[in-house]
Amino acid sequence: MKDVNQKRLFVAACLALLVTAITFAIRAKIEGVFTDDYGLSKEDVGRAFGPAFWGFAVAMFAGGYFIDLVKTKTIIWLAFGLHLVGIVLLLMAKDFTSLFIANVFIGLGNGSVEAACNPLVATLFPDKKTKMLNRFHVWFPGGIVIGSLLAAVVMDSLNLPWQVLVGLLFIPLVIYGVLFFGQKIPETERVTTGVSYKEMMRNIGAPYTITLAVVFMILVATTPSIASLVTANYATPLIIVGLITALIIIEGRLVNKITLLFPFIFGCMLLTASTELGTTQWINALLADNGIHPMIVLAVVTGLMAVGRYFAGGLIHRLNPPGVLLGSAVFSVIGLLLLSVSSGAVMTVLSAAVFAVGVCYFWPTMIGVASEYIPKSGALGMSILGGAGFVATSMVLPIMGKSIETAGAQITLRNMAVLPLILVVAFIILNIIVRKSHSK
Repeated sequence: MKDVNQKRLFVAACLALLVTAITFAIRAKIEGVFTDDYGLSKEDVGRAFGPAFWGFAVAMFAGGYFIDLVKTKTIIWLAFGLHLVGIVLLLMAKDFTSLFIANVFIGLGNGSVEAACNPLVATLFPDKKTKMLNRFHVWFPGGIVIGSLLAAVVMDSLNLPWQVLVGLLFIPLVIYGVLFFGQKIPETERVTTGVSYKEMMRNIGAPYTITLAVVFMILVATTPSIASLVTANYATPLIIVGLITALIIIEGRLVNKITLLFPFIFGCMLLTASTELGTTQWINALLADNGIHPMIVLAVVTGLMAVGRYFAGGLIHRLNPPGVLLGSAVFSVIGLLLLSVSSGAVMTVLSAAVFAVGVCYFWPTMIGVASEYIPKSGALGMSILGGAGFVATSMVLPIMGKSIETAGAQITLRNMAVLPLILVVAFIILNIIVRKSHSK
């Protein structure tokens, strides 16, 4: 690409994702501070952390819809500004409201990074999208490793205030700002290949139903009264899911007259993201009594994920993306079940390693599947998947927090294994769909 510094832009995108990832490690560490020192319950902390996830979703959806109108560069600098404000507000947080607001800005900043950088990486490397998206997403678990180790050193070894840990975020923030400054940033792949906005929307399958479904999920995650109504009994969530499914079928098949592959991948993304991020965000509480520092376990999990993603190219070539996802779901089920019965450092680390192998490829490969098998879904498709994953996690966090308090960590982990178990069935279906479409 003429006048485009491919390597510099890729490094800058990776560092922007590094800031995003470190915020996840920091939240996992400071949840105990806000329960012990500031008097919040675990459910309150889960709700205060929620904007980091649904804010992410809002930014990704908005970025997906408008990135081609305002340009990728604008979204990147918006991410920088939101990160800056969010970090400053987090440093001043001392109660539910201030922690909530700080996470709104951080979530919007994180979502803007993904909304801009996923299509940027796909555009920079059009012939190896899934491989380079996996390499880009190395920096999510890689950043959590760095953040986990920094948390252990700063707060445990040096016994420094948690604000010092948060302040370290300014270092990668400034570096990625400098690297993006003055660079020519290319248009998205949809624009460069001449796919119309209308055709991109059509390839989402049911864009309006999916968008309204995510808005409803955000309301559930942010409004306790709505959440209570939805979870009042077992029938209500099933009725809601059934209604949304029916509307997706009507919009996709009858109105847009197109395959429902994207809505199917969308549904899977809700479960893959909740399995990975819900578990890692509550790692401190889930493994507090296992005889090993939970942040060390988090570092092991995310370290293995980073290595796996870096070398994902060969595995994806051998198994194809849907095959990788199926294997990931199987390992995730086994890993969560092992963690639910683990005690002692060695068993916990081994169980966590199995879980890491499971969730390792979920996020980037899901986005890669959409980009490769539904290329006309464009930046909007990638943004919808990422946003949906985070809003699903924002719903799961308070549920997990309440479960940990009432049922205990082991039962919570066992219940979470149901999500990847459903995915095993879903990815078998996905493999069949992809093979049939390739044989035609």
